[in-house]
Amino acid sequence: MRVPAALCALPMLPPWVPGAAAGLLSLHLIQKLLFPYFWADLRYLLKVLMYGLRVELYQRQGRVVTVLDKFVKLAEKQPHKPFLIYEGKVHTYRDVDRRSNRVAQVFLQHGALEKGDTVALLMGNEPDFIHVWFGLAKLGCVVAFLNFNVRSRSLLHCVSSCDPKILVVGADLLGTLEEILPNLEKDVSVWIMTKDSIFPSVHTLLDKIEAASEDPIPVNRRSANNLKSSVLYIFTSGTTGLPKAAVISHMQVLKGAAGLWAFGATAEDIIYITLPLYHSAASLLGIGGCVELGATCVLKKKFSASQFWNDCRKYNVTVIQYIGELCRYLCSQPVKEGEKNHKVRMAVGNGVRNDVWREFLDRFGAVKICEFYGATEGNICFMNHTGKIGSVGRTNFFYKLFFPFDLIKYDFQKDEPIRNKHGWCEKVKKGEAGLLISKVNAKNPFFGYAGNKRHTEKKLLCGVFKKGDLYFNTGDLMVQDHENFLYFWDRIGDTFRWKGENVATTEVSDVIVMLDFIQEANVYGVSVPDHEGKAGMASLILKQNASLDLEQMYKQVVTYLPSYACPLFLRVQEKMEMTGTFKQQKFRLVDEGFNPSTVSDPLYFLDNSKKAYVSLTKEVHEMILSGKMKL
Repeated sequence: MRVPAALCALPMLPPWVPGAAAGLLSLHLIQKLLFPYFWADLRYLLKVLMYGLRVELYQRQGRVVTVLDKFVKLAEKQPHKPFLIYEGKVHTYRDVDRRSNRVAQVFLQHGALEKGDTVALLMGNEPDFIHVWFGLAKLGCVVAFLNFNVRSRSLLHCVSSCDPKILVVGADLLGTLEEILPNLEKDVSVWIMTKDSIFPSVHTLLDKIEAASEDPIPVNRRSANNLKSSVLYIFTSGTTGLPKAAVISHMQVLKGAAGLWAFGATAEDIIYITLPLYHSAASLLGIGGCVELGATCVLKKKFSASQFWNDCRKYNVTVIQYIGELCRYLCSQPVKEGEKNHKVRMAVGNGVRNDVWREFLDRFGAVKICEFYGATEGNICFMNHTGKIGSVGRTNFFYKLFFPFDLIKYDFQKDEPIRNKHGWCEKVKKGEAGLLISKVNAKNPFFGYAGNKRHTEKKLLCGVFKKGDLYFNTGDLMVQDHENFLYFWDRIGDTFRWKGENVATTEVSDVIVMLDFIQEANVYGVSVPDHEGKAGMASLILKQNASLDLEQMYKQVVTYLPSYACPLFLRVQEKMEMTGTFKQQKFRLVDEGFNPSTVSDPLYFLDNSKKAYVSLTKEVHEMILSGKMKL
């Protein structure tokens, strides 16, 4: 029998090929089984390294390219592309560039500002926040973002701590300005975003912007010689006391701006920002991220759960920013038809609970949740690039090589890291909660807080594992599982998180003890079912022969504290319990919570609908737990 010529022409495979194929398949299966995240980790790590090398290369060539430099180039390259969309009005890259030039020209002529001077900015979410920010940056000024929720004494502290030459105030915050104006340091020049002023010796800005030239400011005014030089102050509650001005360098702005890109966002994306711009998430990751990508941002004055998805559909939003509370608010809205009818493909943020994460995906469709971890002033960041529910990110040998960190044992009673008989800290095992610390070195510096050397030093741990080493104390407890995923566990020290903001317990207690009938106040956070973070609660000791004035208490906290820091619950005790080191005992109080069935002391609740503290009865307690009472 003759073999057909066509078959003879077929090449015979060498005998080693099937074996090699089987070997490769086996390797693939082993990799999938033992190292399931290998390729995802590799892609992410290469992205991070590429970005770092690019920045390093620029520096070696003597070029320091900042986010502002990138924006100015984009304004030339794509002048007509929308940069901001606000309340339906489009502001192109050229529009924003030119208006920020006008702002710079006004302060160049009238403000007597020099390169390196600080200007404090007290404004809500609006395009002029960005125009003023960019305009001042073009003059080489350091801009301090003030939290517009902070009032009175705390706000005065914030202004004085960053030592500004000028304070710029938005038109909708003149009431806040009026509260602090009499006590504001006289050498601070105040400018308001209006055409007329009712305040003596307060300058108007809006009329001067409209009359100013659009000519660009000479590049040498904004040029940075070093990526480690300061460019912003962003306030953080930190772990104790009044807000502190975290020093933000050009390097940190570049790192923050790269976040959206690292998660896979592109120039074609439309990013929806509802978070406050004074927050690093909105300003660095959001606005900075849009500049890094050359993308478009839809800016919202204030988050609205009822308008959220309508806005996303109206503006063809593809990327949203969130904090955990935001996702919960969206999930709490009444179910409507067509909730998956949108173009949002990615949500970037932090603090979303596992159950809310799952509900969000089930209800609103296949949105890639990109959870991350990072403190405003910190030198460590984690990004969950795999989408593992509940995790803030992943680590591996190579990541720790470039960004060294550890989780160490912590003594909750003494409120300090545990040290062994040799004086060194000890690492926790996988699956155990430990204090997250990150090594401070030339590549991962810690820039500290403006005008407060003591607070800067308090955030550093020395002699952790060996003599001379230095670590940044994040104040956060984390857990690393056996797959190297990281999970946020809790905060340490005198702070808790509520409504997406850090609440410093000492600041709240300082405000309460100003009342003449209060002897002592112990403030702490308590868990409320189906709510993110912890709600504020204050245990009170009254002065001898004094009675609790609930009306005065309400007036005091709403006048001097941001809304998120006002204690929702009050507990009146006869004696304040102390720890062995004479600190206020909080652990038992936290465990006992606000249940009138188990707590015999008088309890009160801040009822926002009545604008008063009311008695916390069993009925009120049940309404809070069922969600009928809005917190």
